[in-house]
Amino acid sequence: MARLLRVAIPVLLLGLLLWYASYVTTIAVWELRKLFSWLSVPLLLAGLVSLPWLAAGRLHAKRGRDSAGTTALTAVGCAAVVVGAALAVGWWVYGSYLQDRAYMADVRIVSEPVPEFSARAPYVVGKAQAAPHLGDVTGEISDITYLPDSGKFATLVERRGWLSGYEVGLVQDIPLGGESRSRQRCAFDVDVADARIGGWFGHNLGRKISAEKRWLRFDGDDAYVVCSGDTPTVVVPLKRQTGVFVVTERPAGVALYDGKTGKLTLASDTSAVPGPSYPLSIAARQREGTAAVGSFADWWFERSGWDASEDGANAGNESEFTLRYRDESGGSAYVTPLTPQGEASSVVAVSTVPTRHQGGRLAPMTVHRLDPTWSSPKALVALIKAEYRDVCCYNDDMVFEVVPTGGSTWTATIGSEQNIRYRVEGSGQVNGREATCLKAADGALIRCAYAAPGSAEEAELKRREQQKQEATDPAKPRDPGDLTAYTAEELAELNRRVSEEVGRRLKG
Repeated sequence: MARLLRVAIPVLLLGLLLWYASYVTTIAVWELRKLFSWLSVPLLLAGLVSLPWLAAGRLHAKRGRDSAGTTALTAVGCAAVVVGAALAVGWWVYGSYLQDRAYMADVRIVSEPVPEFSARAPYVVGKAQAAPHLGDVTGEISDITYLPDSGKFATLVERRGWLSGYEVGLVQDIPLGGESRSRQRCAFDVDVADARIGGWFGHNLGRKISAEKRWLRFDGDDAYVVCSGDTPTVVVPLKRQTGVFVVTERPAGVALYDGKTGKLTLASDTSAVPGPSYPLSIAARQREGTAAVGSFADWWFERSGWDASEDGANAGNESEFTLRYRDESGGSAYVTPLTPQGEASSVVAVSTVPTRHQGGRLAPMTVHRLDPTWSSPKALVALIKAEYRDVCCYNDDMVFEVVPTGGSTWTATIGSEQNIRYRVEGSGQVNGREATCLKAADGALIRCAYAAPGSAEEAELKRREQQKQEATDPAKPRDPGDLTAYTAEELAELNRRVSEEVGRRLKG
């Protein structure tokens, strides 16, 4: 009995410790579950291969040992190890394909035009303008997120120190055109709300979330801050794992952390969340899963699917642009220009994933094939610099994000990080040439290098040209009619009036 207690008590204490350490056990279960998914099938098959060997070994041990039998058993054992290793590598490869296929479950590939989206200030500009507007804040910027509902950029600032949380949230309006800019700062109560993502010990927000509900995790880059008056709220989209042999992630609601009271709330209904509720990291994983749109051979040799454009033109934000729909629905989506796998760099498709989604399933993803296609973002930047060299690019001016804005159009902004001056809108390759138009930051048309036939820009340019001709051409004299029809008296009266008018003009 004493020996049993000496074993049972430490095991019980260890179990209680692991149960209390909800954050550590959550991480351990997540990582072990992913590891088990990669090793489960190879271990199972290797075990089945090893069973005959083990049975033969036991039989051989009963009958006595001989050198020939030992050699045979050794050969069988080595073969089992080789087969197990081969199965492990094979399942690691094929399991990756199945995982991509699982993320492809709710993907639609269509030839419909991309929905119309509203242009916004580039992410790099929102990031650059955050620091100058923080005032006397001593913390460090940890996250910048575009909030499509309000059309503003939110900045989350960490307080310095190991055992501290966030210091302040900053929400700022950065319009493409105009000078009006609004900024709002909401400070955290650092004595009460003292937790943050990645904090130490009891100041770790992830630990608090795991204490509320185990087996949920999140990506730190998915979190953002919103200001309700002077109260900051940290919004953390949550994720859960699903599957046994193929483990994938699914949305699991959001965690809301009150910056004034330190209260943490987990909500499965995300309709009232003032910002994106679908994890951007899952949307990115769905987009990466499009590589498995074809067969396993196509996936292995990278002959199918699409990649995000990574040629450097959209440095700092190359995929999952958060954009708001141009209609009155108030919806928004994560939008990514896609290029074919391989050496091709032209943009041939655009993927969209909604930023809001209810339930625990993957949000529907739509891949819109473009017709006409676009040149690569890097080539478009070079084209803009060549066709609009009078406005781009001098001093600190540069071409920012090339983002889809609906139909078959893209928009690139021109200016500095502190002052956006112009935008260039394109319609893809029309008649073998990239159709582009230069506009002011507020969208007013300036000129076009090549206007797409039948476009609104072409009609506007024709109207301007007609007005210009009417303003510059001299007025044509009116036709006096057929003079042979006039009587002698009418001709005399007409001659008198002409003489009077000539004399009046000469005197004038």
